[in-house]
Amino acid sequence: MNHVPSHILSEGARPLTRRALAKLRTRQALLAAGKQLFTERGYEQATVRDIARAAGMSTGAVFANFADKSDLFGEILAKDYEQLAQTMREIAGLPHRSTREALMAVLAAGYVFHLKQLPLLRAALGVSWSHTPEQEARNREDLSQIVAVLTEVLKRGVRAKEIAADADIDLLADLVFTAYRSNYRLAVYDGFELPALTDRLERQLDVILNAVKA
Repeated sequence: MNHVPSHILSEGARPLTRRALAKLRTRQALLAAGKQLFTERGYEQATVRDIARAAGMSTGAVFANFADKSDLFGEILAKDYEQLAQTMREIAGLPHRSTREALMAVLAAGYVFHLKQLPLLRAALGVSWSHTPEQEARNREDLSQIVAVLTEVLKRGVRAKEIAADADIDLLADLVFTAYRSNYRLAVYDGFELPALTDRLERQLDVILNAVKA
């Protein structure tokens, strides 16, 4: 039986019904099976039939819970981004010597997270080019959690007088995030591991932060 955390066994003060709990467990099983197969095979090769079989269910169970394969995939990514954003928020809240150090700690956590499941990230990057406008909007909303963490770190840098008071923080956060994400292609295609990724990111941050130094 799939484990359901106690904090989601009720909706407010109202416990979930047996039917609602069964539906939740079915959904969790499909998400877990989908994530495993997408990670092992990539997006195209992981079929709805195989995902259902891996979860011990029928394809009907998949379509009862998700509109289609892309909806299931999007939900898997959304949960990953939510988990990663929470980890990044916790790291950002720790004491750091400088804005640069805080950014490096936050973004290195992202590399550690995704390197463990690099084929899944590769699938996400590939699928992103065929998004519908609605899927792209959802993806940007999910990623905005991570950009928000970077924005807060940069705002603290302004308050600490490490970053110029007139710096465009929103644009700066976007530049930092874009640099961070661009390095994943090196992980996928050139075999870059954590030390090489963080070394490159450090040099990218130096260029970006030097341009807005207080």
